[in-house]
Amino acid sequence: MKVFSFENLEAWKEARKLNLLIYRITKQFPNDERYGLVSQLRRASVSVSSNISEGNSRFSPNDKARFFEISYGSLMEVLNQLILSLDLGYISEEIFSTTRMDIEKTASMINGLRNHFKK
Repeated sequence: MKVFSFENLEAWKEARKLNLLIYRITKQFPNDERYGLVSQLRRASVSVSSNISEGNSRFSPNDKARFFEISYGSLMEVLNQLILSLDLGYISEEIFSTTRMDIEKTASMINGLRNHFKK
């Protein structure tokens, strides 16, 4: 099976782990949040890995950097929504802290990619 270049990126691998974590966390949210916060969190987390993969496929360094910027923005959206989830009591402080560390690691990797291609 062919492996595409984005699949070798550590940032994409971390974003993929974050996707799975967000899906697991949001399974525990109240049913009335299914089309609200659950949907928003899941879409934003998927956007992180999707924009890394799409950006890596671009030929122009500026295009690559732009998609990595979008990915970073989606990651900050996930963080904001997790803060709200903590405030609402949907997640524990422990889950929030652990997930935030994963977000910080992923953010650092995405910034590294963006900085590498930014002109």
